[in-house]
Amino acid sequence: MKARHRLSIAIALSALTFGSTADAIDLATLGSAPAAQAGDPVRDRLRLLERTPYADDPAPLWSHSDGEVQARLDRAIERLGLLPALRQDKLAVALVDITEPMRPRVATANGDLMMYAASLPKIAILLGAYEKASLGLLRIDPPFQQKIDLMIQRSSNRAATDVMETVGREYIASVLMSPRYRLYDPLHNGGLWVGKDYASSTAWKRDPLHNVSHGATAMQVARFYYMLSRGKLVSPYYSRRMLEVLGHTEIDTKFAKGILSIDPQPTIFRKSGSWGTFNSDSAIVHRDDGRSYIAVALSDDRAGADWLASLIIELDGIIAGLPVVQVASAPAPEVAPEEERSRAWWRSLGAAARAPQEPAWPRRRTR
Repeated sequence: MKARHRLSIAIALSALTFGSTADAIDLATLGSAPAAQAGDPVRDRLRLLERTPYADDPAPLWSHSDGEVQARLDRAIERLGLLPALRQDKLAVALVDITEPMRPRVATANGDLMMYAASLPKIAILLGAYEKASLGLLRIDPPFQQKIDLMIQRSSNRAATDVMETVGREYIASVLMSPRYRLYDPLHNGGLWVGKDYASSTAWKRDPLHNVSHGATAMQVARFYYMLSRGKLVSPYYSRRMLEVLGHTEIDTKFAKGILSIDPQPTIFRKSGSWGTFNSDSAIVHRDDGRSYIAVALSDDRAGADWLASLIIELDGIIAGLPVVQVASAPAPEVAPEEERSRAWWRSLGAAARAPQEPAWPRRRTR
């Protein structure tokens, strides 16, 4: 494995106050209730989540649909000949322009379709590990960090199973279903789910809505990356730790293959998955022109890997072709501090990537 470039975590982290400790969900207690009290803990939390209204959603992407981006996405899918796959629920796509982080522009195709996603949901195990570490319940020492790296960067199934066992299967599910993240949400047809080890074993708990062992919806994966890009997953510090892991993938297929055909030195943070006819990919892409976007695609077809390689080129072209949005007036005073912190966070990542020392957006890390 190549030497890992460490993210620069010293850039204004203390100034990026994305929520206080008092506002955080107490995830330390989730998953600890005796079985006799909870019955089926997953079902109990699912019912609780159904009754819990959204409050201060850190990734309200459903309310940011953009007609222009949607029209361009629809044309791109038709151009690639993928409309039949879309109509047969063999393809799901989400595209989010995050050039202006507080004003995401969202387009989807089957965005809430739950699909088998193979290794892509390993990002849920990654989140669970760092969430637990942030609470002082898990020590991520160098050997354990190496397992996390192997799980994401080489998509090692053995490492993923080891990390999952250490973090706790039910704990990971509780994080995904927590009101704080709602990355698996019955109100949006599910989402990220890891209900089985990445090994030849029986499932611990298939997802309660669709009976999928390793599942995802394109929109919930996009929400994961949106929160990550804004320092909202766990904390700004741990969000950067996760970006570092995701920025060193060694798998050059699907999205990576497509991006490399148009940019030999991409700035990309991603996790993909493949098993049988199922191919999936997900990424944050930071372009040299300063534009940034999230792309997610899930497919069920033997040609799916090639679909995704072609699709990401189209998605990149959509973002490149969008006109620059001119803001007519300043945001309301109560929004301004949060917006400035978000923009500063994003600028710091992009600026550090272009600096010669310790890039926070690592250049050419797709192999």
